[in-house]
Amino acid sequence: MDTIDKKLLGLVQNDARMTNKELALKLQMSVTAVYERIRKLEREGVIKNYVALIDRNKIEKAFIVFCHIKLVQHTKDYLVRFEAEVIKLPEVLECFHVSGDYDYILKIAVKDMEAYRDFMVTKLTGLQHIGSTHSSFMIGEIKNSTAYEM
Repeated sequence: MDTIDKKLLGLVQNDARMTNKELALKLQMSVTAVYERIRKLEREGVIKNYVALIDRNKIEKAFIVFCHIKLVQHTKDYLVRFEAEVIKLPEVLECFHVSGDYDYILKIAVKDMEAYRDFMVTKLTGLQHIGSTHSSFMIGEIKNSTAYEM
């Protein structure tokens, strides 16, 4: 990946709706060259997807919870089964396998505390092999970025 690829990725991360023509103008390249670079980055898996960032408040998913999960055992079977089940939960935005006191950290978005309680009671506690949970609630968002510095 060269300097031009890095500049291109920076632009696309900032606004994925930019046309190849707009990107070409900013990079002082031909539209065809930009198109080929983007396709190469997609083929190589550097660009994985294009998404729209949604205002959580407008879709009633502004209550953010970070739920720390400890499994009862650390066997491969328990890990694989937990991960397969948690992926299916639409409220879970992100799931990280971590080191330390807990095995996983989930980022969960729901409408409010009542919705989180319902999620805990009806979905999360139904997952097998969970030993304990610890929930922290977002008070305010200081930084939220999906862009990597190039």
